[in-house]
Amino acid sequence: MTDTPAALPPASAPLHQPVLAVEAVEALRIDDSPLESWSVRLPAVGGSARSAAHSSASTRRAGLYIDATFGRGGHSRLILERLAAEGRLLAIDRDQAAIDAGRSIRDPRLALVHARFGALRAALGQALQDDHWAGGVRAPQPAAATDNNRPDPSAGAGAGLADGVLMDLGVSSPQLDEAGRGFSFRSDGPLDMRMDQSSGLTAAEWLATAPQEHIREVLERYGQERFAKQVAKAIVSARARGPIERTRQLAAVVGEAVRTREPGKDPATRTFQALRIHINQELEELSLALPQALEALRPGGRLAVISFHSLEDRMVKHFFREAAQGARLPERLPVRAADLPPPRLRVIGKALRPSERECAANPRSRSAVLRVAEKMAAAA
Repeated sequence: MTDTPAALPPASAPLHQPVLAVEAVEALRIDDSPLESWSVRLPAVGGSARSAAHSSASTRRAGLYIDATFGRGGHSRLILERLAAEGRLLAIDRDQAAIDAGRSIRDPRLALVHARFGALRAALGQALQDDHWAGGVRAPQPAAATDNNRPDPSAGAGAGLADGVLMDLGVSSPQLDEAGRGFSFRSDGPLDMRMDQSSGLTAAEWLATAPQEHIREVLERYGQERFAKQVAKAIVSARARGPIERTRQLAAVVGEAVRTREPGKDPATRTFQALRIHINQELEELSLALPQALEALRPGGRLAVISFHSLEDRMVKHFFREAAQGARLPERLPVRAADLPPPRLRVIGKALRPSERECAANPRSRSAVLRVAEKMAAAA
């Protein structure tokens, strides 16, 4: 693409390997040259099912896209490769280390914002207000003057501007592999677990004071730990002898409390997952981010979400299904079909999982699920 700035640095250093990267970026339909993986594994959209609002490939390539979970920039790099010179990309991450790593991408089309993805609306507003993109952003299409399509007074400044939003809900490899972050028990390190190390309690600080019953609830809810009661009791007993401040220290406590072993899984796996989700309020962030992403999209814009455990995927699936059904009205209400509120989303294809080849190359991709939906135009 000759009209695209040659701004991406060579990938000489090892980078985080994003999961379902090609499939997720192609699902945004930035251009009309489908890559083999997505075109083979997901039904094509054509004819009347294709949104008129999502017009031509040249218009989409010049559009605005949001990578709501930048990580180490794998998805963002693929998006930038497909964008025209007039295209814009907003990349958001709550991890300052991710933002710092992203500064190596010297591309005027890219705006990096240090923020939670649950604050997507504010991050987009900040990027627009601070004029991160000298060339500006394509204005949203004018809304029809109907009750179903009146501008939402609570919507942010970026409502209806984005052509695509991508969310990868996984933990990046640098976060898992760096012992100092405290996400993994594979290497010993401080029991931190915060995505944003500039705010909030560490896992060690929370465990030092949390009531035993609260610890049990967190392990059951977010880790689906069968031995949550025993693990919580063991943690409270261990902290009475001294603070639990290291990852291996916590893993040892859990290992003594869990009586049976799941094949191929360390007994501390569920506890570490549960604590990470709780410390970072991951499900709460997702519940905030999904409606904000829908708000940010223009009609025909697409939302692609990659989740890694059933709790996340269930939330995404439920949100897509509810938005695709339209507003629910009381039974027996005398309303004509033409007057019913239209659906806000259209689900694109079925959930997609990594291929056997990708799972073999990257075992961390095994649990990934990609879901895609497209924003519908309101009825005129």
